[in-house]
Amino acid sequence: MDTFTILMLIVAIVLNALANILIKASAIYSNDETIIGLITNPWLISGLISFGLAFVFYRYVLSKGLPLSIAYPLMTTTGFAIVIIASRIFFNERLVLIQWLGIGFIVLGIWLIASKI
Repeated sequence: MDTFTILMLIVAIVLNALANILIKASAIYSNDETIIGLITNPWLISGLISFGLAFVFYRYVLSKGLPLSIAYPLMTTTGFAIVIIASRIFFNERLVLIQWLGIGFIVLGIWLIASKI
């Protein structure tokens, strides 16, 4: 796997996590829950764009031969870790010890999966 493809996978992972964070922000920073309010919410629009871009980069990575059995676990588990940590930082969500332990296991799993690349 070449360096550029790995970089594109990282971009896809970050954009996917960012999309989830932006959609959460849209729920917090919106006072207008009407259909018009939702479809014009800049946080939600940004989140949807991030999802779309993540999809394009992820599709590119798959087209370069990274097995789905490696790409998908990397995409989801790394995204979980990013979202959990970002939730603590940006939304002041409380993390308990078991969640930190879970993040540690996710990181270990990512390392084990990525060692196949």
